[in-house]
Amino acid sequence: MELVPCRHSGWQPAPPPSLTSHQKFWLFRPDALTAGLRRLGRVDLRVMRETVDSLHAEEAWMLARPARSEIWLREICMAIDGTDSVFARSFTPLKASRGLWQGIRRLRTRPLADMLYHDAQISRSSFFVCRLHSQHPLYRSMRAHLGSGCPAAASVLARCSVFWRLGQPLLVAEAFLPEFWRVAGTRRP
Repeated sequence: MELVPCRHSGWQPAPPPSLTSHQKFWLFRPDALTAGLRRLGRVDLRVMRETVDSLHAEEAWMLARPARSEIWLREICMAIDGTDSVFARSFTPLKASRGLWQGIRRLRTRPLADMLYHDAQISRSSFFVCRLHSQHPLYRSMRAHLGSGCPAAASVLARCSVFWRLGQPLLVAEAFLPEFWRVAGTRRP
């Protein structure tokens, strides 16, 4: 299924020309992000929130569902060698979280990649990227969890893609915190 971002979402299918080749590499890196992060250092995953929530209007296009539809939401923060580096927000329709995507409810502190890359029935959309703004749903979640440690919205680059399994979507949005770029340096795993 082809995804078309809503007009004001900020998500773009191509990187802005202002990004460095290193930033483009990480934003469009295929395969499991967690595996790439582990090549940079010890990765610790903290679950910030797992709950039933309502689909935000700016994110409805990602699941091809109406705004305010019930979803299962999982938000995590990954640190590399103790430095918060990536904040991720994943969600699927609530019904799918009890069926085809029920594994998302049992991950605990394991990465989502553990259930995404070992199933031939799962396909992935193209990536979309954006620089966050203060009202972006991903940024608002980050700010709620990271508090005073949350960087300015304009300093955060993010990517998203949708995994499909037998017609059921699972959205994964990953925000690269400014400290990630320092930790990653110019290394490409």
